[in-house]
Amino acid sequence: MRLSIDEYASRFDLSIETVHTQLRNREIEYSIEDGVVYILLRSVEPQQTKTTSGTILALYQKENHELKEKVHELESKIDRLINDKEEMLRDERSRIETLYQNKDEQLKNILELIHTKLKLSQNTPISAPNQEEIQMTETDFSMTETAQSEPVTPHKISLRQYLKNIGYEAQERRLIKRRFAGAYGSDIRVLQHNGEFFLDLGKFDYSDLLKLH
Repeated sequence: MRLSIDEYASRFDLSIETVHTQLRNREIEYSIEDGVVYILLRSVEPQQTKTTSGTILALYQKENHELKEKVHELESKIDRLINDKEEMLRDERSRIETLYQNKDEQLKNILELIHTKLKLSQNTPISAPNQEEIQMTETDFSMTETAQSEPVTPHKISLRQYLKNIGYEAQERRLIKRRFAGAYGSDIRVLQHNGEFFLDLGKFDYSDLLKLH
């Protein structure tokens, strides 16, 4: 299809000057027959060019909108991850605080128990044993060849009575007695008579053998 310049300008609502400008710039396809210029409609028409530009703009706007949505979605995910991380950190801090509180309470109970034992040991008077309790006299202890047999002194007391005086429980007394039995024969501080162990508090220190732990 071909149109004259006037027909082309009228059809696409263009001025004659605009059409001549397009012809000079070869923006539209034309032919010359018998000295008359005819515009061929095989080339892109101005209206089509406008439509194509609008389509491209709309496409860019759509892509821009989709990108904004993706950015918003990523920001939401990041916010959720940050919140989850903060929640995990709060839970972990709470767990650690609870653990240390329990440990502190256990340590406090142990220290109170040790303090009570020491206070009881310090406040309990250790009197010299009488004959009715342990039946210790100079004639009761006959001298033997072992290092554990020594003359009677006023500071000697049976292990059983000593542990009872300072308030040790039955299980604690059994532990101390086993320790004395293991040291008997190799430790000169451990004295025995008629199958019973005795302490010489005026001569020896038994703190290592009497401790509970």
